[in-house]
Amino acid sequence: MNSIRTICACLLAAILCSLSLPAQTLQGSKDRKARLERDIRILEKQLDAATAKSNSAATQLNLLHAQSEARRELLNESESELRTVTDSVRVCTGQIKVLEARLDTMSRYYSRLVRGAYKNRDARVWYLYILASENLGQGMRRYGYLRSLSARMNAQGREIRSERARLEERKARLDSLQLQARRLRDERATELGKLRGEEAKSRQLVSQLQKDQRKYKDQISQKRREVEALNRQIEKMIADAMGGGKDKTAQGGRKTDTKIDQALSKEFSANKGKLPWPVEGRVVSHFGRNPHPVYSKLEMPFNNGVGIAVEREAPVKAVFGGVVKQIVVVPGYNQCILVQHGEYFTFYCKMGSVAVKAGDKVKTGQVLGHVATIADETQLHFQLWKGREPQNPEKWLR
Repeated sequence: MNSIRTICACLLAAILCSLSLPAQTLQGSKDRKARLERDIRILEKQLDAATAKSNSAATQLNLLHAQSEARRELLNESESELRTVTDSVRVCTGQIKVLEARLDTMSRYYSRLVRGAYKNRDARVWYLYILASENLGQGMRRYGYLRSLSARMNAQGREIRSERARLEERKARLDSLQLQARRLRDERATELGKLRGEEAKSRQLVSQLQKDQRKYKDQISQKRREVEALNRQIEKMIADAMGGGKDKTAQGGRKTDTKIDQALSKEFSANKGKLPWPVEGRVVSHFGRNPHPVYSKLEMPFNNGVGIAVEREAPVKAVFGGVVKQIVVVPGYNQCILVQHGEYFTFYCKMGSVAVKAGDKVKTGQVLGHVATIADETQLHFQLWKGREPQNPEKWLR
């Protein structure tokens, strides 16, 4: 009996372990899905606004591509979650069948004990069994055996009831997982339908862009001029901050003798890949030279940062401790904040409101201001520089 109890205990432990690991995986998948669903909602709002006001088809297409990308990631998460749930159901069902077989064996053994005790329920039989002992020692052993048998029967009965209760709890958990699997299949079918609708709309926008190539080339030329002006402004600001020019701050316009904080630089560098995001949202334009969604031979302006689509008036937070060097207004980018972290710099553009001023020391996570909505787009433009070299922010942010 001890061996049977040990086997059952091991099986229950195995079931608990097999359920806890998928539970952790499922929670991680749910968290990622929640973020993706939030990103899709943000993009949908901006896309609806751009469509309602007949904004640039290229702008709509860019948002639609970002939305479709998020939708595909959401589908992948649903597929992963469904596989985890299905595997969990399969494994646990097999383990529960084994456990049920073991419990049946325990129950049959217990039934035999009960039947034997019932047949010999007359107390005189027990007394005769003890009195028939050859000596006092044997009589004491028989008495101890009968007493132990009675106690073991009671304990076994309690253990079986407890094991069955646990088994029913696990079965209920599996029923819940099976319902979850059906729900995930329905969600997957819905998301797939939405993705196909987005792909059809993308094809329509591509067709529209191809009909009026000259108009969109002019828009790209205007965008290139804005990007070049922004880059020149940032390079000048960084040069001033590093002592390569006259740093006229908002506090009197006097020169400052800039000294690089090397300790802060090392601390910043050590956090590569761990920095918090300045806003919660979806990257819609990446670092580097992004190809045009339609005109593959058309040269797009080099992007020194990333564009992140966010909720209206989303708060912007410092990604690391440092000092606010300058706040400037750049055409097409609204208010911009430059924060220095030793030899590193972070740049936050398209701000609607600013909560800091030049010379302020800021901490990681401190709110710098809120994102502006420009032409129905609410996007933060974020850059990260090491000295005079722009860095890919996505490699630095966690």
